[in-house]
Amino acid sequence: MNASHSTHSQADYAALLLRVSLGILFLAHAGLKIFTFTIPGTVQFFETIGYPGFFAYLVILGELGGGLALILGAWTRAVSIALLPIMIGATLQHLPNGWMFGSTGGGWEFPAFWTVTLVVQALLGAGAYALKPEKLLGFGGAGRTAQAAR
Repeated sequence: MNASHSTHSQADYAALLLRVSLGILFLAHAGLKIFTFTIPGTVQFFETIGYPGFFAYLVILGELGGGLALILGAWTRAVSIALLPIMIGATLQHLPNGWMFGSTGGGWEFPAFWTVTLVVQALLGAGAYALKPEKLLGFGGAGRTAQAAR
């Protein structure tokens, strides 16, 4: 494919790949909490590690909604930032287990890396093939700037 004919840069495709990968990963983890551990089991687990039980519901909703939004490319920067507390919380819970995630209880390198990828996604933006509802709804972005200039 000739780059001069494309409306998307390599960075746009990189952001797309990262965005969809992150979205799938969040959906997988939400599914794990819902179908494997069950919601009551996840609530109980959160309580055993010192978090309020209702955080489990927030995390599951965040992972489901955030995962879907990332896959679709909807509000990518805001969603990436909104998901940071979930991953920071996960990283903090894994700190005592050591560096490697293969350690008993899981180490902290995987959630820390996942946290960094969310920051990268927020910096990159949605990339190629994003839904970008703010443009569909007529607010934000270049349309707003053009109207302000009139």
